[in-house]
Amino acid sequence: MKYIIFVLFLLPLGMLSQEKEQEEPVKIKLTEKQILRKGNDLFKQQKYVDAEVKYKKALKENPYYEKAGYNLGNAVYEQKRFKDALPQYELVAKSTRDLTTKKKSFHNIGNVMMKEKQYDKAVAAYKNSLLLDPTDEETRYNLALAQKLLKDQQQQQDQNKDQNQDQNKDQEKDQNQDQNSENKDQNQDQGEDEKKEDENQGDNENDQQDQQNEGDKKEEQKQPQPNQLSQQQIEQLLEAMNNEENKTQQKVNAKKAKGKKVKQEKDW
Repeated sequence: MKYIIFVLFLLPLGMLSQEKEQEEPVKIKLTEKQILRKGNDLFKQQKYVDAEVKYKKALKENPYYEKAGYNLGNAVYEQKRFKDALPQYELVAKSTRDLTTKKKSFHNIGNVMMKEKQYDKAVAAYKNSLLLDPTDEETRYNLALAQKLLKDQQQQQDQNKDQNQDQNKDQEKDQNQDQNSENKDQNQDQGEDEKKEDENQGDNENDQQDQQNEGDKKEEQKQPQPNQLSQQQIEQLLEAMNNEENKTQQKVNAKKAKGKKVKQEKDW
């Protein structure tokens, strides 16, 4: 029991000691400060590229020099390299123990996000800045502007989404209509082709039938019909009849000659 009480007594002291250790500022050498001041002078002269070189040199001497990191972000931002400036602000906002520097870093993060039209992230950054200093009217104005632009952006996205859905529906409807029309035309063409094919087949069958009938007719003309004599047979038959008739006449004449009385001279 005594051991537990002793541990509980020491725990708050340890936390306070650790927090006190974190609050101790990073020691900056004079040479590093001089480099920073040269960079600030160049920044005031709008020589942002030269200022960037000085700030990087100061950070090379001391990577924990927060003011050099924050000012480096500003120099890069003024060159309109917003994406390159963002990591500098984020690093300072995360690591610095100075509330003013942290507040300014969040404010500038919001500015970068506004340039990139990422208004939701800009709103979040400005809110973080206002939490550290609610009296900053410039940040409050930027927050209101970012919220308005975010609302407009969301409305535009919803409108574009609805338009895309309508266009997709219209496009799908047109495609279905075109497909149905194409299928209908194909069916009509197929029906007409089948109809023509049937007509052609019917014509061919009729032609074949006509040809067959004509052939049969010619064959009938060539061949004598049953019970019908050809001209040659008729002539032969007539000739035979004439011959028979002549023979008959000759026989009759012969009989008449035999029965005829011969005149004799009278013996008186």
